[in-house]
Formats: sequence, C-alpha cells, structure tokens
Amino acid sequence: MKSLPITSLLLFSTSLLSANLVAANNSITPDDIMRFESLKKPVISDAGNMLAVEVAPDRGDSHGLVKNLLANKQFKVKGGSKPKISQDGRFVAFVDEVPLLDSEKASKKAKKKLKSGLVLLDTSTGEEIRYERVKSFEFNDKGTHLAIWFEAEEPQKDEKPADNGQSVKSDIKVDKEDKGTKVELVSLKSLKSITFKDVTALSFDKSGLNFALAINNIETNKHELRRVKLADNSASIVHSLKQQQFGSIALSNDGQYLAFTYGDAKVAPFGREYELALLSLENNQLVETPKSPDWTLNRYAQLRFSDDSQRLFFGRVPQVAQQLELAKYEQQDDLFNKDIITSNRALRVWHGEDPRIKSHEVKQYKKEVKRTYLAVLHVKGNNLVQLADLEVPDVEVKQQQRYALASSDLPYRKMITWAGFYRDFYLVDLNTGQKIPLLTQQSSSEEPNLSPGEKFVSYYLHGNVFLYEIAQDRRTNITKDLGVSFADEDHDYPSNAPSYGFGPWIRDDAGFLIYDKYDIWQVNPLSNDTFKLTAGQGRKQQIQYRVTGLVQDKEYPSVLANDDKVLLHGYNDNTKGDGFYQVQIGVAGVTPLLEGDYKLKLLARSKDAQTIVYSKEQYDQFPDLYTASVDAPQNAARQTHLDKQRDAFNWGQSELVQWTNGDGKLLDGVLIKPTNYVEGQRYPVLVYFYRFMSDRLHAFPQMKINHRPNFAWYADNGYAIFLPDIRFEVGYPGETSVQALTSGVQHLIDIGVADPQAVGIQGHSWGGYQTAFAVTKTNIFKAAVTGAPVSNMTSAYSGIRHGSGLARQFQYETGQSRIGESLFKSPQKYIENSPVFYAERIKTPMMIMFGDKDDAVPWEQGVELYLAMRRAGKDVVFLQYQDEPHHLKKYPNKLDYSIRMMEYFDHYLKGLPAPKWLSEGEAYTEYKKAD
Repeated sequence: MKSLPITSLLLFSTSLLSANLVAANNSITPDDIMRFESLKKPVISDAGNMLAVEVAPDRGDSHGLVKNLLANKQFKVKGGSKPKISQDGRFVAFVDEVPLLDSEKASKKAKKKLKSGLVLLDTSTGEEIRYERVKSFEFNDKGTHLAIWFEAEEPQKDEKPADNGQSVKSDIKVDKEDKGTKVELVSLKSLKSITFKDVTALSFDKSGLNFALAINNIETNKHELRRVKLADNSASIVHSLKQQQFGSIALSNDGQYLAFTYGDAKVAPFGREYELALLSLENNQLVETPKSPDWTLNRYAQLRFSDDSQRLFFGRVPQVAQQLELAKYEQQDDLFNKDIITSNRALRVWHGEDPRIKSHEVKQYKKEVKRTYLAVLHVKGNNLVQLADLEVPDVEVKQQQRYALASSDLPYRKMITWAGFYRDFYLVDLNTGQKIPLLTQQSSSEEPNLSPGEKFVSYYLHGNVFLYEIAQDRRTNITKDLGVSFADEDHDYPSNAPSYGFGPWIRDDAGFLIYDKYDIWQVNPLSNDTFKLTAGQGRKQQIQYRVTGLVQDKEYPSVLANDDKVLLHGYNDNTKGDGFYQVQIGVAGVTPLLEGDYKLKLLARSKDAQTIVYSKEQYDQFPDLYTASVDAPQNAARQTHLDKQRDAFNWGQSELVQWTNGDGKLLDGVLIKPTNYVEGQRYPVLVYFYRFMSDRLHAFPQMKINHRPNFAWYADNGYAIFLPDIRFEVGYPGETSVQALTSGVQHLIDIGVADPQAVGIQGHSWGGYQTAFAVTKTNIFKAAVTGAPVSNMTSAYSGIRHGSGLARQFQYETGQSRIGESLFKSPQKYIENSPVFYAERIKTPMMIMFGDKDDAVPWEQGVELYLAMRRAGKDVVFLQYQDEPHHLKKYPNKLDYSIRMMEYFDHYLKGLPAPKWLSEGEAYTEYKKAD
C-alpha cells in the first residue's frame, strides 16, 4: 500500500472532520421525523434470558429486534411487530405486518383483503418461519407449543366440495359467527405441527398438559371437541354432537376436565340458547351440571377455571331472544299498512328519566348485548352459585377462593350526565352468592382492595384510608391521626380529591402499603399500627416514591414477604429527575440505587427471574432499553442503541425555569433552547402546554408527526419552546391559565431569551381552549394555533362527546373545565370563560384546527370561534380536516397540519413570506374518487 505524505494525511483527516461536522449539522426535516425509529412493546421472556421489541419509524415498516441477554446474540426480523416470547426464550413470534407500500397502493376493496402474518424466530439458530394470513397466535404457558389461528380463506361463492371432488353450490347459509378457520399447533421441540380445520374456539391449560379445540362445520354437520395431549402430541376426538354448535371451551389445569357450551346449530347465533357441560377427560363421560329456570347461557358466555381447578367461572343471562327485524313490504296492501310503514321509522326516543342519555345508550349497546352475569360452578360439589345479578351486575374475580368484589353503577347512571361516575361496591361470597355492602356512591376510580388472604378490604374515602375486617364486620379509619392527607394535594377540580392509590399486600395478610404524595406507609391490619416505610425521606426531599418492579398478573394480587427488599421508583419534584431506590418490608429507610437528571421508565419484568427492562432518557438522550437485576438496576446492560440516530443532527437543550405568577405562587416550566443557542440573543418562542408540563424536563422529544409541534424540529428551526405548568382555580380556569402563561412568558423576556415581538402559542383540546381564551385577555402572543378548542361553554355545556355518547355537562360541573356549577346556577361564569364572547378583543392572528368527526369536542365549537372572529374582522383561518376525530389519524392530514403550523409561525414570528394558502385561502375542489 502506498503511504500518503503527512500533509495529505492532515488534509484527509481535516476533510473527514468537516464531513462529520456537516453531518452533525443537518437540519431536521419532516422527512427525518417520519423515518426516525422508536421502540414499542418491549417484552422479556419469563426465564429472563430473551428480550424482544418492535422498532418502528413514525411512517414506514417496523422490524423486530431480539436480543439473547446471556449469549449476547442479536436478531433482526423484517416486518416484525407486537412480539411474544416463549417461556424459555427459545422462540419469539412477531406479527408480520402488511408492508405500508402494499397498503397504500391497494384500492379500498383490495385493502380489506390484505392480512398480516406471523414470523416465528428460532433464537438458537436464527432461522425464521413465516406464516401468511394469521389472525392470532399464542404460546402456551410452559413454552412447549404455539397455536396459530389463521384467517378465513377467500370465499368461493356458494360452493362446497362434493364427495367426487367437484364443486357444487351450497344451499345452507351459515352465519359468519359460526364459521371456523384453520389452526396449526406447533410443537416447539420438533417444529412439527398438527393442523385442524373449522376451529371456532381453542384453549391451553396453564399446566402444559392439554390443548383443546372446538370444531364446527354446519354444512357437513360436523361438531367435535378435540384434545391434544401435549406430552406426546396425540390428538383425539373426546366428544361430538349432531346439529349442536360448540361455543366457549376451557381446560382445567389438573387435566381432569374440559368445560364447554353448546346450542342448536339451526338457530341463528344471536338468539341461540346454550347449555353448559363438563366433560371428564379421564373417561370421556359428561358430568351433569345444575340448571336454573331463571338463568341461561348465550354465545357470549366465556368459561374460565380457577388455577386450582376447583371453580369454573362463566357468564349467564336471564333470557336469550333473536334480534328484532324490520317489517318488510311483501304485497301491495303493505304499502299502506301504517304498522309496517311506521315500523320502518328511523327514530330514537330520548326520555327525561332514561338511565343513560340516548347517545350514550347507543354507544353502550354492543357492550350491553354482550353482557353476561358471572356465575361459578364449584367442581367438587357440583354446586352452582350465581354471583352477579341484575341489581349488581359487575363482579371481579381474581384467585381468591372465598370472596370477590362486586359493584353496580345502576343507581347513578342518570347523574353521570352532570356528576361523573360512581358505583356501589359489595363483597360477594363465592359459596353462597351473598353480597355484603361495602361502599355507597363511591367514585368509580376508587375501587376497594380485597386482601389476598380474604380477611380484609382496604379502601379510600375523603382523604383517609379505611380497613374493613370481614369476619368482625368492623371498619376502622387507619390514617386519621397520621397528620398527612392521602388525597391528591394537587387536585384543582371541583370534585373530591382522589387518592394516591395502594401498594401491594404482605403475605398472610400481615400488612399492606399505602401512598401519600411522597412517602410509602406500611400498615399492620391486626393492630392498625402504621409507620413510614420510606422514613419520611419522600416529603423531606420532595421525592415521590412508588413500588415498582413486581411481577404483573391481572389475576393475582402482588404479594410481598415480611422481609422482602422491594424496588421503588422515585420522582424528584425539585429536579424533575427519576431514580430507583430500595426498601425492606418492615424496616424504615430508603437506599438509593440509581438517581439523576434523567427519566426512568420500568417497562417489563420477567415472571420466573429477577430481570427488569427499563428505559433511560433525557431531552438529548433517546430512551434506549437497559436490563438489570431488580436488586441492582444501577448495574444495567444497555441493550439498544437508537440514540445513534441523533448523531446526524444538532439537538437543543432543556432546562428548568421558575417564576412567580401574579398571586405570588412559584411555578415551574421547561425551556427548550434552540440548537446553537447563543447567550444573550433573543429568539422566537413557541409556548406549548396543557396542565403540568415540568415533569417533561428530561423527556426525549416525541419524534412523530401529529397534532403537536415536534420540539426537535422547532428547536432546530431556531425556536425556543416553553412548557409552563398551569395551576387552576375552580370557577376561573381561563383567568388562572392566562395568569400562568403571561407571567411565564414575561419571565423569558426578562431573562433575555424571548423576543417579545415573536411569541407564539399552540394548544390542543383543553390546551386549545386555553389558547383561544388567552388571546382574548392578552396581546403578548403574536400568533396562536388552537386545535379542537371549546370556544363557547354555554353551548358546549349541553353538548355530547360523540366518541362515548356521554353528555358534556359533568366535564364543566366536576371535571376538567372546572366551572364547578351548572349553567343555570352560574351562567355568568360560563360566559366569562368563553372566548367567543370576547372575539372583538382579539388582536392575535389565529389558526383553528378541527377534525369534522371530532369524538370529544363538537367541531362546531371551532365554527363558532371562526365565525365570531370573521364577523369581528379578525385575522383568522380555519383548517377543517374531513372525517377526522379529536386527534388526527390519517397520516396525510397529520403531515399537512404539521407543515402548515410551521409555515404559520414562521410567517408571524419570523417574518417569512406567507404561503399562498394563508394569504389567499384555498378554493373548494373535488377530486376524482379512487377505485
């Protein structure tokens, strides 16, 4: 190799350095944001040896990333998303998504036929097996098998195979609910599989003994239950019926029983009545189950055994009926039959005494149609107990053996309209069905907490924590003398303050943990003795401690041992930084493990090992994944390196700012300085806000195109971004918001950062309302962009949230809008807080954005504000995105809005020429519709 002269080497190295500097100084563009990759849905194997995550750009195709944590191996899976891992970590299964280009190129009709697939990765060899048209897949709990359930094959019109192999037309119409599809059961040891057709239900047991399937084919009158013994993969028919459609199935974990429902296949599914059966797998004999004249089963009855196989839970209904049909015109006289004519009316009757307003009732209809009322069959004694009923319809069963929690919102459905959500709670005896009243008109979000040993129920009420001793029927306020409130200290709504929640119980019901704002308390339920497990360090240091890193399971309450060492997550109110800490149950004191000026999020924990997965981020540090032992998160191994994506760009810096508002209250906010910030130079400022924002100090900016300004893009385009905290006063949400905003902006002007002639404001939804209101009270903002704002509280008060069908009244009286009274009691407050009444005062140019299918705020609120400003001769432009909900969903619209928002602020805050759409508007145009 020929050597270069020293001068050439110097020139060569200098050119490389320059090239690197140029690369690092690339300006961020929307194209960069679209391609920027983020991590989604990280999962870890139960054994703690394998990590899988979806790597997804904002626009484009994802890929799967798999890491062997023991062998330091890494695999990339094209198109992989939503990973699942086998128990031992040998296999990882991903959804194989349809490529975006295929989807975008397809017509509407063709797009419906595009179905995702499955990628199965063998981490021991790196080999992949791909399956097409997969609707779901599941590993069994022991990780020995994978069940793959395929989509229906493309239908051949009215044809079925004849005995001679030729196709003939079928005259049997089969409801799609009754049609089964192919299932493939893969043995992960040998990768050999068994295929079953016409499967309508399947079930693994948790012990790894059996797999069961319901096979139904009405056309061939084939209705079978099949069992696969997973030890040797032997399959057999264990039960069959003629003209009886099998419904739900469930296996007991001890391998003794297969429970199933069945009903007359000749009856349409909606009105089909089902029966419950229990099949002994030892001798294939049916066990006759009790029946009730008052209850029956329908197609929505789901079956589930308790883990000890002693109880079978399932839903029942009082009766089953076919769906109503409209009368049809069959003959000439029918055209003048008033009963037939009016039966085809399109009418909904809204009655003043309806439990739910009609729009909410309509939205809840499908859920109510599927509602069943929980019952339990005690297998050993063949004793059937109805747990839920028409008065107390909701029962939550975990793995307790004697009691469950039940609740009812029926008495409060009417008052949901203006007061929010409440429930009555009960303790229900699984052996008798008896219900013990616990709480009346309790906030739906404050559920009682049944102890794992079933001796106690803890609950929160009006700032205190109470304990109910079940056997003694005794209630005790255990926090009244502790000198601290357990209610949310930052609650600024016109409603009762919620709690900070409960921590886990201690084994044998020996204790449980509760939270105040900062500290964790340990309670002894036998003596009611209580002490600060965190030794008061939380309140002293302003660190909010919470238990984390426990194995999560919906069916099992987390239970600690008396001397367990427990991982805590801490958030420092002063520094806005996070930390991991450790406490020992029964011993007051906190041990710091990892803390600093960054944000930590615990994302996963292995079930059978001590491994946790967490992310660590700062404004200028991507939230890559780390793995560690739950006992030593500080000794973590970094598993991903997506922060390298930032190497091509400059990145702004975030810092905490504090100021005092007009009432003398200290407020916090985040200032993101533009890239290449020069001290003493003034910059255009974009204010973005909602309520509390200062906890985002160390958050990596969301690299997405959506309804929010992209902070990295704006910072790289020469803007400072300001995220102020807002603290509200009930009855005066608009005024208190303006006070926080203007005092915060003035602080930025005073410290020499903000150009006072170039401050813009952007908010969406509740932030959009505050934006629209602010410019009626102050001229400090030189441009405003408001997304989906309420502009007229008097008209919005009696509007509807179209997504849920709920009335909006509760939102104003007790919720986010914080008026605190009805429109009839305080009409002046509704007027005073409504921007539309003060449109003449506005001097700030405003751009309003709404989707015209907004499911939260009626889009007419945007029309009202636009028309008021137009009538008053103000500078206003309104962006109406068609067929879009509260947050824009269609990517072309999201990108279009993002670009226009930047152009808008660039014009008014930087003096750039106005784009044509802003200076002249855009004429309405219709385009040729795609096929």
